[in-house]
Amino acid sequence: MTIQELKVGDSASMAKTVSEADVYLFAGITGDLNPAHVNEQASSQTSFGGRIAHGILSAGFISAVLAMKLPGPGTIYLGQELKFTKPVRFGDTITATCTVSEIMAEKNIVKLETICTNQNGDVVIKGMATVMPPKN
Repeated sequence: MTIQELKVGDSASMAKTVSEADVYLFAGITGDLNPAHVNEQASSQTSFGGRIAHGILSAGFISAVLAMKLPGPGTIYLGQELKFTKPVRFGDTITATCTVSEIMAEKNIVKLETICTNQNGDVVIKGMATVMPPKN
């Protein structure tokens, strides 16, 4: 969608269940082998009581919404503020929702509220994205 097609309040979502394979693939790609993510024995001794997914893995679902749904293909990601509010566990289904909160037509820039929730409706990530929608 171009900036002319967007309006404040427009929203889009996607959901993904986080698997053990997702976490291990992400760890391998990024090199983030933190025991909190890949070592059940070590992570069981933490306050989380077991392995959790990388926070930025779940934040990647926000990117998918922006790139594929709202504004959609051709969108350029300019910035993202994130607050991780709860852990994401293996098997959690995370829904990423992006909602247009501000449109700066003269700069071709859009700000969107970004929220990720788990299958229980708990907010696991909240923040604000700044993007440049496609021009055509």
